[in-house]
Amino acid sequence: MTELQIAAIFIGVLFFLILMRIPIGVSLIAVSFGGLWSMFNWNIAWGSLGIVPYNFANSWVLSSIPAFLFMGFICYHTRLTQGLFSAAQVWLSGLPGGLAIASVFGCAGFAAVTGSSVACSAAMGKIAVPEMMRHKYSAELATGTVAAAGTIGALIPPSILMILYGIISRQSVSQLFLGGFVVGLITIFAYIALIMVRVWLNPKLAPPVETKATFAEKVRALGQTWPVLLIVIGVFAGLFGGAFTPTEAGAIGAFLSTIVAFANGTLTLKALRMAVTETLTTTSALLVIAVGASLLTRFLALSGIGDALSGTILSFGASPILIMLGIVVVYLVLGMMLEPVGAMLLTLPIVIPLVEETGYSLLWFGIVLVKLLEIGMITPPMGMNVFVIKGVVGNIATLTSIFRGVFWFVIVDLFIIALLIAYPQIVLFLPQMVG
Repeated sequence: MTELQIAAIFIGVLFFLILMRIPIGVSLIAVSFGGLWSMFNWNIAWGSLGIVPYNFANSWVLSSIPAFLFMGFICYHTRLTQGLFSAAQVWLSGLPGGLAIASVFGCAGFAAVTGSSVACSAAMGKIAVPEMMRHKYSAELATGTVAAAGTIGALIPPSILMILYGIISRQSVSQLFLGGFVVGLITIFAYIALIMVRVWLNPKLAPPVETKATFAEKVRALGQTWPVLLIVIGVFAGLFGGAFTPTEAGAIGAFLSTIVAFANGTLTLKALRMAVTETLTTTSALLVIAVGASLLTRFLALSGIGDALSGTILSFGASPILIMLGIVVVYLVLGMMLEPVGAMLLTLPIVIPLVEETGYSLLWFGIVLVKLLEIGMITPPMGMNVFVIKGVVGNIATLTSIFRGVFWFVIVDLFIIALLIAYPQIVLFLPQMVG
């Protein structure tokens, strides 16, 4: 049996294990170990199991993940981000769908200190959805907006997905953050435009808010945003200004969030314990999956299946744009069934060589990939953000109505993907300008 045949069989076994709900990290490690053993021998398989995880974990940039996670969990459990929605609500409530627009801005601000779509949706779901329902907003619009806006969490830095992608593809994490920031802003304003158009066409979706805040009340509301603004400015001014690395930025962010929460009077022992516990469990889960993906990369590289697949696809004479559209479709389908980290790490060993062969920038592809994976967070049957919102709002809305609400945002997201493919410089101009 040839090495390519062995690789094909074990890839089939991998997908079977995933369909059987075996944890994706365990599946990746088991299949990679078995494949190396079958292709070579026990010693090489066992040696890879000892060397590859160490080499991967030895990456200094990787240490920024628990730091950024801790920063996000501290902000979440100490409610540092509540002032964001309150300020946006006071300033924007007069616009068509103003509370929904405020939710988008609230999610964007929350994303800047967490990098987690799920945490973003959960937090804003508790704050924003009840407020919109109190003002007689459509449950479909209210829940759909927060579920979709939660996906901004993976685009606005810091993004755990981008850090992992940068390590595996050997791209600059700082430049990925810059490209993600641009696409995040485009997504924010596209969502706002969608909300305003829908409410303008159907005012019953979001009745006007009758109470008008005075200028003094608006200024006081802005004062509530100081905790998040201080953390964001402290972390990202230094990161993008070149004062410190992503790893140092994560450490400074974790330190700043703790100090700010303490100064704000919301840092309790319970909140600190929950933040530490969730940071450790999330980091451990991510590392197991990432180590499995590294082993799979070694297995596929030694088998040659990645190069063979790339050569086969390119031999059909398909244009780079058609190949990229095929990759988009694959990720949209995978996003419906797998969580983003698993879908990304499972496929990158095969997809990265293909992207390089077609001449696309790996930096650009990383941002497009994160955007594609986030669409999967709001599409059935998985739609993790949708289930998070359902768990938060209870009987306010059904799963069906939430999925109907996010449908319009998925259409906008697909338009943004098409725009990024047609004009790659949208992603690349800021990283290239900053250098």
